[in-house]
Amino acid sequence: MGKLHGHVLLLLPVFCLFSSTIVLSVSGNNNQQFNQGKNYEGSSDLVKLDYHMGPVLVSSIKLYTIWYGHWNPTQQSIIRDFLLSLSSSSPFPSVADWWQTVSLYTDQTGANITGNIILSGEYYDSYSHGASLSRLMIQSIIKTAATSRPWPLPLNPYDGLYLVLTSSDVQVQDFCRAVCGFHYFTFPAIVGVTVPYAWVGYSGTQCPGMCAYPFAWPENSGTYQGPNNIMGAPNGDVGADGMISVIAHELAEVSSDPLVNAWYAGNDPTSPTEIADLCVGLYGSGGGGGYPGQVYKDSRGKGFNVNGVNGRRFLVQWVWNPVSMRCFGPNAVVD
Repeated sequence: MGKLHGHVLLLLPVFCLFSSTIVLSVSGNNNQQFNQGKNYEGSSDLVKLDYHMGPVLVSSIKLYTIWYGHWNPTQQSIIRDFLLSLSSSSPFPSVADWWQTVSLYTDQTGANITGNIILSGEYYDSYSHGASLSRLMIQSIIKTAATSRPWPLPLNPYDGLYLVLTSSDVQVQDFCRAVCGFHYFTFPAIVGVTVPYAWVGYSGTQCPGMCAYPFAWPENSGTYQGPNNIMGAPNGDVGADGMISVIAHELAEVSSDPLVNAWYAGNDPTSPTEIADLCVGLYGSGGGGGYPGQVYKDSRGKGFNVNGVNGRRFLVQWVWNPVSMRCFGPNAVVD
């Protein structure tokens, strides 16, 4: 997550991650890699994920998407289908099945995070604040979307969640250097109310090797970048497919820690380790130490671990399961 919260770039481990994607097959001689111990999914009795008594998103979420900049309709379709898949019925393992782990988290009354996420509005912002943004300006973009005429987004402090997505040509503070995305909550002085939000940038041109893992190699990694040594993006767009996992990461964390006083590990609320931070780089069983884990691959080498609407397939990072005390996804191999 970055703080103001985000999907953090773990730069030291990242350079190890990419030398391992050459073994991402689900058959053949790699079975030995998939059975290298149960702790490879990050299970640990040492992780102390605490509940700090703050709210989580238990009411049906009305998700409002703000498309900032210039967007390719194909990329929008990929991302939109993922968002629609969060609460839609799809073949197992599905995006909705993945969200069930997020729904295990509760508030102080014992109410679970909702499994009902409704895409309730979209707004198209053509560079209202320019092409170089600070983190704080993301809140101003939400304000613009809620006050523009003639078709503003609702400003919904009750069950609204706002997702700001910036296009390939938009520079955002710390993007590609410290974060791939972040979440936080708006300040009434800027927006008028407090609402949870998340931001994710399109990394296909700016830093695919950092924010679109495992579909791209980092520059100057010293690793061979041949076509057989890289996992194919399931929907054919490295940047959009890479964004999907970051979006999933941020939605899981903003739902379980919307005001940064609910579920996180560590004692510092300014730099918490949240439920997706604990599982960065893990996409399947056997993952760990730079290896993403066992995922499905189609005949063209495109990797995925969940199914979505309209026949889509996606690769999303696992999240921490508070019951089994390990990173988990619906594609996990049963012991």
